[in-house]
Amino acid sequence: MCTFDVTIPVLNEQATLERQINTLYDFLKQHFPKAGQWRIVIADNGSTDQTPQIAQHLHHQLDGVQFLRVPRKGVGLALKHSWSQSQADIVGYMDLDLATDLVHFLEAYEAIAYKGYDLVYATRLHPRAQVINRPLKREISSRAFNLLLKWYLGVGFSDGMCGFKWLRRNWYPRLYEAGAQNDGWFFSTELLTVAEWLDARIYELPVKWTDDVSSSRVKIVPLAIKYIKGMHALKKRKRLLRQQGVLPA
Repeated sequence: MCTFDVTIPVLNEQATLERQINTLYDFLKQHFPKAGQWRIVIADNGSTDQTPQIAQHLHHQLDGVQFLRVPRKGVGLALKHSWSQSQADIVGYMDLDLATDLVHFLEAYEAIAYKGYDLVYATRLHPRAQVINRPLKREISSRAFNLLLKWYLGVGFSDGMCGFKWLRRNWYPRLYEAGAQNDGWFFSTELLTVAEWLDARIYELPVKWTDDVSSSRVKIVPLAIKYIKGMHALKKRKRLLRQQGVLPA
């Protein structure tokens, strides 16, 4: 039996936080009933609404729900704070909108706990993936971004942006030291990129993914600019780490 932490990074999510955490909590209680096997970590990264108060309430109300306050914005920062403090065998995260069908967590857990994989990532771009309600412009931008990743960084994974990733916790320090350090959304892509550099065993998980357009605050152009800057910085870091002997030549 492997223990695991599910980190949910949140920012001003007062409208849906309690409902979504209860949905996730009920799912985990049903499929992993053994006490102490798992935690849900609500990692708040700079909320200015009632999100922290609701998260504190959930922490006191539900056994296994933890609240982590991160002082400033940044999904990567929230995940790094959470995972660096974890004692679980497996760490990972999913978005609060639960866009990736929760049943896929069972597949991810099995891949790491029983099949020997080091990291699992969800993909919406695999032929067996099912994507629902995604606007055309977001579909096009996602595919374009992932093609750019393949061209510029030479990666082999199909979807670097999906917010559903899991890894053996003992791999996290290695990934961090080898370059997975971004404080923002690009951290998710860095994890996969660096894991490839280090020859981790990576499991590609085609998923059913439902876009919640009403709750999305993603601005494509500003995000694309940040991602391109992140790719450039990561490529420079790779050269430096090779010179230092952290990565193989």
